[in-house]
Parts: sequence; C-alpha cells; structure tokens
Amino acid sequence: MIFDYETLRLIWWLFLGVLLIGFAIMGGFDLGVAMLLPFLGKNDSERRVIINSIRATWEGNHVWFVTAGGALFAAWPPAYAVAFSGFYFALLLTLFALFLRPIGFDYRSKLPSQRWRSNWDNALFVGGFVPALIFGVAFGNLLVGVPFHFDNDMRIFYEGSFWGLLNPFALLAGLVSLSMLLMHGAVYLQVKTDDVIYQRCKTIVPIFAGITLLAFGLAGIWVANLNGYHISSVIQPNAASNPLLKQVTQAPGLWLDNYQQRPLLWLIPGLAFIAGIVTSVLSKNDRPGLAFISSSLMLSSIILTAGCAMFPFLIPSSSALSSSLTVWDASASHKTLSIIFWVTVIFLPLIIIYTSWVFRVLRGKITVAHIKANDHTAY
Repeated sequence: MIFDYETLRLIWWLFLGVLLIGFAIMGGFDLGVAMLLPFLGKNDSERRVIINSIRATWEGNHVWFVTAGGALFAAWPPAYAVAFSGFYFALLLTLFALFLRPIGFDYRSKLPSQRWRSNWDNALFVGGFVPALIFGVAFGNLLVGVPFHFDNDMRIFYEGSFWGLLNPFALLAGLVSLSMLLMHGAVYLQVKTDDVIYQRCKTIVPIFAGITLLAFGLAGIWVANLNGYHISSVIQPNAASNPLLKQVTQAPGLWLDNYQQRPLLWLIPGLAFIAGIVTSVLSKNDRPGLAFISSSLMLSSIILTAGCAMFPFLIPSSSALSSSLTVWDASASHKTLSIIFWVTVIFLPLIIIYTSWVFRVLRGKITVAHIKANDHTAY
C-alpha cells in the first residue's frame, strides 16, 4: 500500500470535508433558491423562472450529499452509526422534507389552479428550509457534544432526544446555515435570471451576507467559551480503531486549541468575513459570476473553520468523554481506506468534470419572456 494508516486517515478526513463543502456549494444554492421561491416570485411566471433556474441540475447537485453519506459509511463506520442513532429523527425529518422536492418539481404545473401551484411552491420551500436548518443544527451539536457512549462490547447507547438537539448554540449554527444558503441561492439567481428577480436578489444578497457574518461571529465568540475537547492520552495514529483506548479532557475554550497552536489557521475564518463582504460588493456591482465564486469561498471557509476547530474529533461525546470518535480511532481498516481511496481518486474527478459540463451546456439566463414564449411546456 502506498500510504500508511495515519496518512490515509488524514486523507479521508480531507475527503469528507471536500464532499461536505461540495454539497454546501452545489446543493446549497438550490436549497437556497427553493427557500426564496415563495418570496421572490410575485406571480406564476416569475416563480416558474425561479424553478427553471434549478430544475435541470438539482438532482445532480445532491450527488454530493449521497456521496458524503457513502464516504462516512465506508471510511468512518462508527461515526456513521452514532450519527444515525443520535440524529435519527432529525435525519428522518430531513429525508421526508427532501421527498417534497422531486414531486414538487414534477407535479407543480400539472394543473392550472393557482392554489395547487402555491401549495407545491410552499412544499418546495419546506424541502429547502428543513434540510438547510437541520444540517446547521447538526454541526452545532457536534461542537456542543453528543450524549452517547460505547460499552465494552462497542455497542452504542444514545442518551439524548430530538428536542435536546435544539439547544441554543445549535439553533445559532442553524441560523448560520440558513442565512448563508439563502445568500448563496440569491447570488445564483442573479447568475441565472434577469429583470425584476435579478433586482430583488441584488437587494437581499447583502442582507443575508450580513446576517451570516453576524451569526458566524457570535458563534465564534460562543465557541471561545464553550466546553471543547482534547485528547490527553498518547495518540496512536496507526493503531487499530478503538475509541475506548484514549483519555479525553473537556474545558472551556479548547475548541480554539488548534488555532492557538497554528496561528495561520485564523486566516480561514478571516477569509469567511472577507468573502462575505466581497460577495455583497460584487452583487451590488452587477458581477454575479464573481459573486458566486466569492459566496462559494465564504461557505467553504465557514465549514473549514468548524472542521479545523474540531480536528481530530469527528463526533465528541458529552456523556462519556473517552467514547468520543476521532480521526485516529473511528476509521475503517487500512485496507478498506486504501481501496475506497483509489475508487474516489478515479470517480470524484469524473463527477466534477460531468458537473462542469452540465453547467456549461445549461449556461445562460432564464427570463419571464422566455417562460411566456414557451407556455406549451410543462414549466
């Protein structure tokens, strides 16, 4: 094998981050567009323009979400098991919300009734709002700590509840997620639309960018005083996965330990603030293409800020500190990581190339005039 166990574990931590960022950028803008649909579209033609901006690509964008879930299952099976035990009802709610998306896109224009179409527009809003909120709440709970433990036979025992996930810090993280995806979706609509919808997006992009940066800053201050986690025993990065063989300490401010040891990491949250401001300026100055790039950079920086703070923890345990799952003790075997590494090296570039080709083919703006000229179509 080319890479040792430690290196592969680090590579797969990076891969997981890349997939989450890929989903935030590619799936995030269509979740944002869906949330904006009932508010930016003042009549049926305008709403059809908004729907058509994402209709052809939303399914492909969710490949990133499915791939991230598959990577978590294959590379970090204990983390996958804990996540689906602790966040079961939240993930089930997300799944049911996502069910509304394909049927909403397919059935919205089957009847001319305005009430029928408005109901499906609201369903598409729910299909964007619920996942965007829950993904942020889940991230917030990772920083707070998840109440679970393993027994000596490595059986998982989750001690929390669905309502326990809705703690104040997690809800703040949910607000960060919602506002940044609304901003991202509005920027994408600037890229794809013109006239009144474009102007409305131009107005709201700075608003959501400001809310995101404010909530992100408040979350940072909160994290500085939040109980963080630290491995206090000797780390064995090449040992077999067993989370119960380590000792973990908890104290306020420990989530900033990586930033204190490596000051260059502060450039990441700093970049999030710079990218947010640049996105607002570019949007106001009618440069939506560049604004989309800076918006994507802002999303990436926010996710990386949380990831770098938590490293090497994947899912910290608030009820049994030694049961916390880390990069060094929650991975699949060396051989499994090696096999799926090469699978990823082959297929991830193909996904990126195909996605780039699709967006190149579908480039161009969608206007109300175009919709009215094609009223014989389903959309």
